[in-house]
Amino acid sequence: MGETSASYQIRSSIRSALEFSAPGDRVLVGVSGGADSLALAQGLILEAEEFAIQPIAIIIDHQLQKNSHEVALSTEKILIGIGYTDVRIIKVSVDGRDGMEASARRARYSAFEDVARAVDATLFLLGHTKDDQAETVLLGLARGSGTRSLSGMAEQYGIFFRPLLAITREQTIRACEEWKLSPWSDPHNDDFQYTRVRVRKNVLPTIERELGPGIVDALVRSAKLLRDDADALDEWSASLFSGMNPLDLDVVALESLPRAVRTRVLRLAIYAAGAPAGSLNAEHIAPVEAMVSAWRGQGECSLPGGVKVQRISGRLSLLRPNQN
Repeated sequence: MGETSASYQIRSSIRSALEFSAPGDRVLVGVSGGADSLALAQGLILEAEEFAIQPIAIIIDHQLQKNSHEVALSTEKILIGIGYTDVRIIKVSVDGRDGMEASARRARYSAFEDVARAVDATLFLLGHTKDDQAETVLLGLARGSGTRSLSGMAEQYGIFFRPLLAITREQTIRACEEWKLSPWSDPHNDDFQYTRVRVRKNVLPTIERELGPGIVDALVRSAKLLRDDADALDEWSASLFSGMNPLDLDVVALESLPRAVRTRVLRLAIYAAGAPAGSLNAEHIAPVEAMVSAWRGQGECSLPGGVKVQRISGRLSLLRPNQN
């Protein structure tokens, strides 16, 4: 096949990720059976010998459909057929307490982290594509949750790598055709009760129709630029916060900071005081920030995890849960 084939481009993207591995490393790949993850798994197994790594395929059974175990077994069969000798099916429970999509994601990543620790993996490859990135940016825009949300998914986060973020969903489908693979089509991907499906099926096509083609590329470019900005602001904020007492913040020092940095410092302080990881949004931070920038004698703020913030004598006092 020519060097511009979809399968070649996918292998090239995977090789870039595997540059972070060493001979003998265990490299995990999450496989749902869909075109994106199946193409990723095929590309990884084809590159495994050259990089002398040990590829391990992980299939998560969310148990959300009656035939979910049969789908997992079918995917396992395909993976064994293309050369995998270590395929693991992991069943998870999805509680749905913060929405089915978010709960499934939380359960999936918890399982991913557990198995990565168990096998001492150095890399964990995920099959998110350029289209997934564009959808994530639009969802972040709808939530109004700031630069970090609009920056989309990171190509690398800890041991997790997303080598296909420059590859389109159509390319993964073509690669599966080139490799003669038969991917599974998840019925949830056509279920309009899920916000991401509505973005994929309705919102993005409408934007492209009204504004012209190239919207996906533009959203992905914007995400990359915003991620660079967010990373720089996060690093600046973390450096400042490292010299602060998170439970007793000087208002004058906070006033001197740009708002984008100040809100990040406040977020770090609230998490340090005991708010659950990932629980804060812009609506939580705004009244705390107003205690610095728009002080009018406001009362105490109550935040997730039982954290409370009040302004006393020119300082922000953060009270931990159960603290007297």
